Amino acid sequence: MKKIILFAAIIVSSVGFSQAKIEFKAVDNTIDYGTVYKGEDSGKRVFEFKNTGDAPLIITNVVSTCGCTVPTKPTQPIMPGKSDKIEVQYNMNPGPIRKTITVETNAANVEGGRVAIKIKGEVLVRAEVNPLEKKKSSPMQ
Repeated sequence: MKKIILFAAIIVSSVGFSQAKIEFKAVDNTIDYGTVYKGEDSGKRVFEFKNTGDAPLIITNVVSTCGCTVPTKPTQPIMPGKSDKIEVQYNMNPGPIRKTITVETNAANVEGGRVAIKIKGEVLVRAEVNPLEKKKSSPMQ
């Protein structure tokens, strides 16, 4: 009986030390859209990450700072050594892009299991050229 209790204690203690860890591939957990044009870019980007721990990684929630950025998360646990992705869809409103998405996990290597991922850049609108409009010529011609 003592052997069974000792064996159970060893199993429980070794399981207690297993930890999931999340590592994003993007530098500083940020994706830079750069300068993009409305109507020419879908606004979709992908954050790739890997579970570098020795326990399954569970993404419990992914929340954006506003409704203009819609993230989607994996629905299944990510096993140790495996990779997955979080997709982010920005609505491409003209102007600067500065958004933060909070990823809630069971990862032990980030404070409280939460990690911030960010998107940045700028969305421009191309000026429309009317082919019927006369070109302005310089007075020197």
